[in-house]
Parts: sequence; C-alpha cells; structure tokens
Amino acid sequence: MDTKAFKRSLQHSENYHRKGFGHEAEVASTLQLEYQSNLVQQIRDHNYRLQRGNVSIRLAEAFGFCWGVERAVAMAYETRQHFPTQRVWITNEIIHNPSVNQHLRNMQVEFIEVKAGQKDFSGVAPGDVVILPAFGASVQEMQLLNDKGCTIVDTTCPWVSKVWNTVEKHKKGDRTSIIHGKYNHEETIATSSFAAKYLVLLNLQEAEYVSNYILNGGNKAEFMAKFGRACSSGFDPDQDLEQIGIANQTTMLKGETEQIGKLFECTMMKKYGPAQLNQHFLSFNTICDATQERQDAMLQLVDEKLDLMIVIGGFNSSNTTHLQEIAIERGIPSYHIDSVARISSPNCIQHKPLHRNLEVTENWLPDGEIVVGITSGASTPDKAVADVVEKIFELKGVENRV
Repeated sequence: MDTKAFKRSLQHSENYHRKGFGHEAEVASTLQLEYQSNLVQQIRDHNYRLQRGNVSIRLAEAFGFCWGVERAVAMAYETRQHFPTQRVWITNEIIHNPSVNQHLRNMQVEFIEVKAGQKDFSGVAPGDVVILPAFGASVQEMQLLNDKGCTIVDTTCPWVSKVWNTVEKHKKGDRTSIIHGKYNHEETIATSSFAAKYLVLLNLQEAEYVSNYILNGGNKAEFMAKFGRACSSGFDPDQDLEQIGIANQTTMLKGETEQIGKLFECTMMKKYGPAQLNQHFLSFNTICDATQERQDAMLQLVDEKLDLMIVIGGFNSSNTTHLQEIAIERGIPSYHIDSVARISSPNCIQHKPLHRNLEVTENWLPDGEIVVGITSGASTPDKAVADVVEKIFELKGVENRV
C-alpha cells in the first residue's frame, strides 16, 4: 500500500478535518472551567513553590497538558458541538487521562471497544463522526473508516506526524525503521503502519542485542523469539538490518533515544566503514519538545532535597511513566497516581510502581515538616494537580489559601 498517497488523498477529502470548526471561544471557556486551576497558576507565579504551614510544595517547571494534548482535547469538544445530533466515536482514548476521557463519555462520545485484542468497528456506520486521538491511528484504521464513509476528525499531534514522515523517508530508501518505543503502544502501532519494514526496540539493552547481531551474526530463531511481536511481517534479521533508519515513540526518554541512535550509527560505521555510512544509516531528530521539556524539568526538580515525589498521570501514559523513572533513579520515594482518588489517608495511598500492578503503601506521608515534589504527564490537566496539592494540605492539617 502506498501509505503516503493514501494519506494525501484522505487529507483532500471533504470528510476529513484536521482543524477546528470555529467554536474555539465557546470550547475554551468550558476547558478552562473543567481543567485549569487558580491554585496551580498561583504556584507558577511564585517560582513553582508554595509553603503552607509545615508543607512545602515544589512543582516541576514544565508539567501537565502540552500543546498537542490541548489541541486534541479542544478539537474533540468542538467536534461534539459541531455535530450535536450525529453519533461521535473515538478510536481510542483521546489522551491517556481518565478524567478527560470520562468527560467525553459524559458528552455522549463513544469509544471503540477492544474485543479479543482487536478494535471492533462493527458499530460504526456510514455518516458517523470518528475522532482520531492525539497519538494517531494506523493507516489500516484510517482506510477502514474512509471506506465506511465516516467523517474523520484527525487530532494527531504534529510531532507524531513528523515521525510518520520520517518513516516514509526510510521506506523510500528501502530502509528498515528502527523504532524506539513500546510495540503495543497506540502511537507506535500507528507509526509502524507507515513502514514497509520495522523493528521496535524498548530500550538500550535491546538495541545492544540488535547491534551485536548486526556485527557478529547470531541465532536467528532466538532473535525472532525475542522480537517476533515487535517487527514487521516476514522480517528477516539477516537481510533487513543492512540499511536502517531511526525513529521513536515521541514519549520515550530523550537520552535513551539519543543513545540508541548513536549506538546504531557507530555499529553501521564499524560494519560498513565511514564512506558507506550514509547508505546504511539515516537519523532525524524526532524527539518531542514537550516530552523533552518535562523530562528536563523533572531532572532539575529531583536535584532538590525532596521527602517524596508525586507523579500524576494515566497509568497507561508512557511519558508519565518515564517521569517516574527519573525519581526512582534518584532514590526518592515516589508515587505514580492517576487522580487524587488514589489518596485515602496519610496512612494509605494506592499507586503504580514501575512495571508492577497497583499497590497500596501505608504511612506514605511523613510527619512534621515535609518537602513534596510534584509533576504530571503531558495528558494531565492542572486541576488534577491542584486536587492532589489540596489533599496533601488537608491530610497535614494545613489551611490552603488561594
């Protein structure tokens, strides 16, 4: 399939929309009421610090909704307003935040169900309106919806689209796209659908395994057992790793993406020589600015003396998880929660440790004076952050004054 030609054709269709519908002003007031916070703005205005009694709050200097998320949510609200009587669907969560998605459900926006690991589009009828989420949708999904005669509202983040364009360039040069990401994440599924050949690598350790295979060969059966679910159909590591290009899921750790790129650049230079490098290796900067800013702000925050760290965001939010990793690497007691509802008392917090299921920790909130670091993922509204700050003040018996 010529994915580039299809996307171009879709974008020129009268049933395809990638801009708003002229309801920005009405939607903006609703979004402000539902997602913004005077308390959080107050903390921003005071150098990201707030002292109340024996509680000191330290906010990361970049956190919460990024531009791409704000745009996607606003477009979803505009879509519902512009098509008041039509059935409106979202192919997945609009963003990885439970409260935002629940607001849309309350507005009678329907979500495509997943049955037996596959999305079920059988309920979508011609003329229905279907929203593509911030992290995009696969070419196959877009083609299916187009063939059904649906109105498509595309809220895909431009940074994600930039990665797709990079993958198209890989394909043009008959290169395999090495994608730093999670093979079952919606964004990476969408990105890989634009590739002819691809291999998804989760981390530097997996990249080192592939690098060694390129240089020294290895057990093909072992390779496919390791990456069988993370590569294109018919992938052959003995042939498909001769010419490669680097891409990434936009929410991955910036430093690790850069390390993987440098590793493969050195690998191909060693195997083919400097003069042949450009024939065998291609790399573009596709790291998302917002992801990078939030990671940099987190690195700055954990340099302070913190008693504990609260990371707020959806449990399936990749960029939030990576913020949590930074706190854990510094040895700071850290709790990833998706909403204030996870905090029931000073003695009990339900949270998600890295790579584990939800757990309950007791006596998580220390007595006496405390310094609490707080950040949130790019899909988390300010109001969710404010709710957590207010809860901490309440549990510590401190009066909050906005």
